[in-house]
Amino acid sequence: MTAVVEGTPTVQRDFRLIDSTLRDGSHAISHQYTVDQVVAVVKGLDAAGVQVIEVAHGDGLGGSSFNYGFSAVDELELVAAAVQATTNAQIACLMLPGIGVVDDLKRVRDLGVGVARIAVHCTEADITEQHIKAAKDLGMEAIGFLMMAHMNTPEGLLAQARLLQSYGADTVYIADSAGALTTNEVRARVAEIVGGIDVPLGVHAHQNLSLAVANSIAAYEEGARNLDGTSAGLGAGAGNCPTEILAAVCEKNGIVSGVDPLALMDVAEEVTRPLMSRQQVVDRAGLLLGYAGVYGSFLLHAQRAAERYGVSQAEILLELGRRKVVGGQEDMIIDVAVELARKHAEAEGAAS
Repeated sequence: MTAVVEGTPTVQRDFRLIDSTLRDGSHAISHQYTVDQVVAVVKGLDAAGVQVIEVAHGDGLGGSSFNYGFSAVDELELVAAAVQATTNAQIACLMLPGIGVVDDLKRVRDLGVGVARIAVHCTEADITEQHIKAAKDLGMEAIGFLMMAHMNTPEGLLAQARLLQSYGADTVYIADSAGALTTNEVRARVAEIVGGIDVPLGVHAHQNLSLAVANSIAAYEEGARNLDGTSAGLGAGAGNCPTEILAAVCEKNGIVSGVDPLALMDVAEEVTRPLMSRQQVVDRAGLLLGYAGVYGSFLLHAQRAAERYGVSQAEILLELGRRKVVGGQEDMIIDVAVELARKHAEAEGAAS
């Protein structure tokens, strides 16, 4: 396929790469991005040939709150800085209906954002109609984004994708928000959806089972033509598909990404890693997210709850998995921690 970025000559690419370091990566640093950091990341990714760069609070427009974590800098200021810093790449935003509202889309469009990703749980596409149509009316590209894709079957995801398409989505995404999908499960979902919709499909992969790059390549092989990554893998949980590794693997496999792997390596090493409070690794907690199928952004919240109530983070994550919690239910983390603490206290009392 040939993808065109506004203001640049046509570049031959086999897929479109969207980098969400400045949105998904916000989770990993507790939403503390500064303007200078955003500008540095945008300039580096833009120079490397990345087509679309997503900027927002980790939980999307309007996400700065007690429940999800307050941003150090208002996201509109970060978005404005990103738009000013880019030469070729488009700036995108993410919005979760119920957290963000249509007025948020209007504000970022006025700042120069051209791509709106409207994200919902993988069974709730029906709540996106107003927001997708609003994005289109504003002249934005609208992407329907189905989160926690492991919690729906291939057939179920296809039905949801068709709804997004019917509302006017230009592209549909499935997001492995918990990093819980195996490569075969990704293949099955992508093959089913690609064969049943008329718009391009994208895949957003997480690293909890160390499969993000493999799953992204498998998705491409099955027909996905949009892939997500983040610089140095910076993102919720154990992190995302590392943009620079994805680009390098694509080159070795003869897949034309249209980006410069060496330049992306420089961005990861010299810009992104220095701003990370911790390096993205698949540690016990990160692996448990994928194993239990828990939303990636719950990781730091669960860690804080474990420390506050004196219980195991692993216990919290496993219980959240058993309860099949989804994005937006962050308040359940405290509930689970309190219940576990009470049970431990009762067990200790009975034993004494």
